[in-house]
Amino acid sequence: MSRRKAIGFLLTGLNTLSCAYFGNYIFFLLQQQHAFTNRDNLLTCALHGLIYVPAAWLGGRFAERHGLTTSMKVGFAGMAVAMAAGGLLPSLAGVFLTLIAWTIAMCFTWPALEAHATQDESNPGTKRMVGIYNLTWSGCAGVIYFAGGSMFEWLGARSLFWIPAFIYTTQFALTHWLERLPRSPAPSPAPSEPHHPEAAAFQQPVSPASFLKMAWLANPFAYIAINSLLAVIPFRSAELGLTIAQSGWFWAIWLFTRVGTFALLWRWNGWHYRFRWMLAAFLALMAAYLVLLLSRSFALLIAAQVVFGLATGLLYNASLFYSMDVGETHGEHGGIHEAAIGLGICLGPAIGAGALWLAPAQPHASAFGVTGLLLVGLTGLVGLRLRRQR
Repeated sequence: MSRRKAIGFLLTGLNTLSCAYFGNYIFFLLQQQHAFTNRDNLLTCALHGLIYVPAAWLGGRFAERHGLTTSMKVGFAGMAVAMAAGGLLPSLAGVFLTLIAWTIAMCFTWPALEAHATQDESNPGTKRMVGIYNLTWSGCAGVIYFAGGSMFEWLGARSLFWIPAFIYTTQFALTHWLERLPRSPAPSPAPSEPHHPEAAAFQQPVSPASFLKMAWLANPFAYIAINSLLAVIPFRSAELGLTIAQSGWFWAIWLFTRVGTFALLWRWNGWHYRFRWMLAAFLALMAAYLVLLLSRSFALLIAAQVVFGLATGLLYNASLFYSMDVGETHGEHGGIHEAAIGLGICLGPAIGAGALWLAPAQPHASAFGVTGLLLVGLTGLVGLRLRRQR
């Protein structure tokens, strides 16, 4: 692996650590310091997703037009300033201004980091780099969630701002170093040879483009479930008698399972262009989500977390893989992939908050509302499969 790639993956890992620490544990801060309810946290998450959708699309276009490292520097600098301001503004308005500015700035980094991972790579090299990229960000996400609760307790709530601010400043400096390193020459085997999806794509009754559309539909629904869960974890942990530190240890199970899923799917191609795997993952996602929101049995919750990690890992990998394998516009497809994630981040919590507003006496209204939304997604997925026959 070249030095440029190694630095890119280092930036990816650091970005995950800082973004996930603030993005996940802000719900504990809002609950403890500003008396936020489940509905309030869900609305906060929906706001984050609403901003993320157009910002990710614009961030991808900016990176394409002005260069990957330029986009990274803009994003890292913007997030560092936002976090420093948040550390100095403890009011609720300060928290929300920080959240909005951080979300916009963050969207200049992820499309650029994804593109950097596969830049100047051959087709086999691209698949290898995507696998390493997935393991890097998902592994760091699991580690910081596991350790984040202890950090929050030991270092205080303001560490949500100052630790990321320091990391973003470090990333900004690393990106300057990255800019000065020479790029490896792009591989040039058969430059006129058109790109084709792998052979398994043409052994199915539906086209490769249909698999891409199905994956683009399914992955946002995975993020609907993920973010609807993350926003209410402070209250689920309180119901289970967990401290913030214990909450981090316990709810990291599904994140580490997702890491293992990425490693498995990177090496095993049997799921490629197999609708039954996508359908099974979607059904498992729905069942696991309901158990995670309703059960009080630790044994059931652990099992559901494992299933949840497997399902979200496959649906995410499907979106990224089909975006890469179908067609030539990988950068454009990556932007759609990110914007679709933002759509899921917004819709799920918004529906959950709306359900709690309509049925305030029903504490599980958000779980049922989001499950209803997932059923809509399942119907759409099956409908695409039936309509997209060759």
